[in-house]
Amino acid sequence: MPDFPFKSVTVGLLEVNCCLVRLPGSRTLYIIDPGGDWKLIQAEAKTFDFDEAVILFTHAHVDHISAAGAVADALNIKRVYLNPADKPIYYSPGNVIANYIPAAENLPDTAWPPEDPRIQVLPCPGHSPGGAAYYFPELATVFSGDTLFFSSIGRTDLPGGSEKELLDSVRNQLFKLPDDTRVVPGHGPFTSIGYEKKNNPYV
Repeated sequence: MPDFPFKSVTVGLLEVNCCLVRLPGSRTLYIIDPGGDWKLIQAEAKTFDFDEAVILFTHAHVDHISAAGAVADALNIKRVYLNPADKPIYYSPGNVIANYIPAAENLPDTAWPPEDPRIQVLPCPGHSPGGAAYYFPELATVFSGDTLFFSSIGRTDLPGGSEKELLDSVRNQLFKLPDDTRVVPGHGPFTSIGYEKKNNPYV
């Protein structure tokens, strides 16, 4: 797979992979799942040369959105994308991890879908109703959120979760990508589509 202008920083108590991507020749910086530690995300963003920053959410669980308001303010972000099926979770005061992560505050408004033709948005419900993955063909990389992990899959016991839908998302969305596609999950180590097709015990 090719080298690519991409960084992953681990943020928040649940160690979310917050990813920063700038496509070759583009002046847009994509920030995927700013789930905590906004000052760290801001510092990493400043290592890129860009004109505009954009937030992409893979889903709306609190550990993936907590720093979005502060990051948007710090980087003057005007475009934030979230599948509308997850908006009830996004704005819910119950979107917390009790005693650990409170409800997110100052959340920016969201739109859908992203407008960049160089990004393919893959609908991946199952972990949440509006789960999405972002495939960057030029980078041979998909950001899978909490749908597919290294040798594992996302949990489906949260409100709106569905094991049937999640497995369908993995098999009929993610596993349709080329085998050499790098998978950057919402948590944990990176993997590849080919490895998961051969080795993932859940699929």
